[in-house]
Amino acid sequence: MLIDTYGRVATDLRVSLTDKCNLRCTYCMPEEGLQWLSKSELLSDDEIVRLIRIAVTQLGITEVRFTGGEPLLRPGLVGIVERCAQLEPRPRMSLTTNGIGLKRTAAALKAAGLDRVNVSLDTLRPDVFKTLTRRDRHKDVLEGLEAARDAGLTPVKVNTVLMPGLNDDEAPDLLAWAVENDYELRFIEQMPLDAQHGWKRDGMITAGDILTSLRTRFELTEEGSGERGSAPAERWTVDGGPHRVGVIASVTRPFCSACDRTRLTADGQVRTCLFATEETDLRAALRANDEGSSEGSDESIARIWKLAMWGKKAGSGLDDPAFLQPERPMSAIGG
Repeated sequence: MLIDTYGRVATDLRVSLTDKCNLRCTYCMPEEGLQWLSKSELLSDDEIVRLIRIAVTQLGITEVRFTGGEPLLRPGLVGIVERCAQLEPRPRMSLTTNGIGLKRTAAALKAAGLDRVNVSLDTLRPDVFKTLTRRDRHKDVLEGLEAARDAGLTPVKVNTVLMPGLNDDEAPDLLAWAVENDYELRFIEQMPLDAQHGWKRDGMITAGDILTSLRTRFELTEEGSGERGSAPAERWTVDGGPHRVGVIASVTRPFCSACDRTRLTADGQVRTCLFATEETDLRAALRANDEGSSEGSDESIARIWKLAMWGKKAGSGLDDPAFLQPERPMSAIGG
């Protein structure tokens, strides 16, 4: 079991499969991209599956989310999902993606054992999409969403970040579109995880701003706290249901006390929090095993992972005046 000194138990594993991405979202990375990890630094397919197996069979993980960068860029993705679906006990598996490439892969991912997807889409306007992502791929994302829904990767959740002066007026339109297409929309406050370190608290679109905007068109009824559990999104039923909308207020309404996540980067580092400034290396232990060292046994790796999570801090520190943004950007950490 992955327990920390505050009594929280991690049952949800986020696995970054690559740091690469085929978009250049302004709140994530610079237009020219980043210095990508080399192939030797990345975990192999076998190493990823082994770590997930240890997490599921020895550490109590029940949910696995594949992230990036953009996980659909990982050549072995379908095979990784298929192998993890054969684990006992079988974890529930999901994928966070920008949707580009879903049209061609959704059916194969469903057949391999993937349960559902989260797709990032910040706007319904192709021109605004191009400005935000620096790529003209809006149509591809819409087609990917449809393919995921048709393949049964449901509920299909759509993640949206609102940016001042770009798409901050779109909340009601986005919700109407999500309801019409049977997607579950979740707004996410912009977080300080951009490679440029350009995030500023002043001027960001808050959860309060989003809810005020939505209520100009919809009646929202908040779900009880018992419905939320450890989920990061506060949720509301829309016009009496059955559709729901969520808001993940990582900055203004942090949910650290109920956090049940542990994170694995594409190069094999354990992170206890998105905003952590320290990591614990599992890749070295994995590769020590290849050399015949007992330090790389499953039991040894599980112990290292437990120790890392035991030291998890009480919160993200966003409200601390001394808060320091992590050096590694979102694309390297995994969302």
